[in-house]
Amino acid sequence: MGKRKLPRFEEMKHFTNIFQPSPQEMFEGSHSIRGKWHAEYFKNNNPIILEVGCGKGDYTTGLARRFHEKNFIGIDIKGARLWRGCKTALDESLANVAFIRNKVEFLPSFFAPGEVSEVWVTFPDPQPNKMRKRLTSARFLDIYKQISVENAIVHLKTDSQELFQFTDKIIIQNKLEILFQSNDLYVSDCEKEVVEIQTFYEKMFLSQNKPITYTKFLLRSADSYSNPENAE
Repeated sequence: MGKRKLPRFEEMKHFTNIFQPSPQEMFEGSHSIRGKWHAEYFKNNNPIILEVGCGKGDYTTGLARRFHEKNFIGIDIKGARLWRGCKTALDESLANVAFIRNKVEFLPSFFAPGEVSEVWVTFPDPQPNKMRKRLTSARFLDIYKQISVENAIVHLKTDSQELFQFTDKIIIQNKLEILFQSNDLYVSDCEKEVVEIQTFYEKMFLSQNKPITYTKFLLRSADSYSNPENAE
């Protein structure tokens, strides 16, 4: 373990903007915050925007700076990465930010149906040859569906053409509505927050002249999702 990780993990025990349940707590059932994000944490009824696999929280904090009328939550399993997002949010007094240290698979243990309005998937591992683990596969769309409002918006931002194309097939397979799509984001005309907020990985990929792709689509809660048969 890196020399900085242990002090950061210790510091995170005192952070007020992160939820880190133990495996035993998760085994025993849903987290106590489930269904109470508005009343007990944010203390408002503003929409909740979720970033899955948020890493250092670049997008979570970036969006929170721009949209004070919305609440933002990032989830990731890597505590060393989350330290950065938590610290940034606390240093900047971003009261509309929270983080969860856990696996994305456990989202229904943290959110009641209809608590989430939007989901951001930013530069996830494309999981070559592991379709089930892709964060836009049918398995994960079903998870997002369980906790989201009707017609919740899902954003995918990635350098992986394979993941971009796979997600397009998922959308077609399940007859979802695309709101915006580009296989080269920086030659497209889209919302400022999509191009102006850049994660660590995005900056790295841009420096390598790799095109960044972006897809924005609607997640209908009444649907049951399936992966395309011809997807790899």
